Amino acid sequence: MKVFRLTVFLIAFLAASGCTHSHVIQVNITNTSNEKLSTIVIDYPEATFGINSLEPGKSFQYKIKPTGNGTLKISFRNAHGMSREAVGPVVNKNDEGSIDIKLTQDSAISEPKLARK
Repeated sequence: MKVFRLTVFLIAFLAASGCTHSHVIQVNITNTSNEKLSTIVIDYPEATFGINSLEPGKSFQYKIKPTGNGTLKISFRNAHGMSREAVGPVVNKNDEGSIDIKLTQDSAISEPKLARK
């Protein structure tokens, strides 16, 4: 009887934990330029995150969980203090995967690898 109860408990636990899967997107930001970038802001549906500065050749990773649908927006300041803006990919609630963002002094290139759930 104990084995039966333990089996039922394990099945219920595994089923419940499968329902709580968190859909996240790993955002990888890399400064591909030869100079420092600053005030980097990534705006996505219903949230934002930022980085004070990013040295040349360095990367920063951050996990996001979009709670709505919309376009990812990227803004930053180059080494001369000039503001730059770029539009990234569309992200949707429950998307999973990654987005690689490569920054130069003048632009941002996004490479999404997303699975729509």
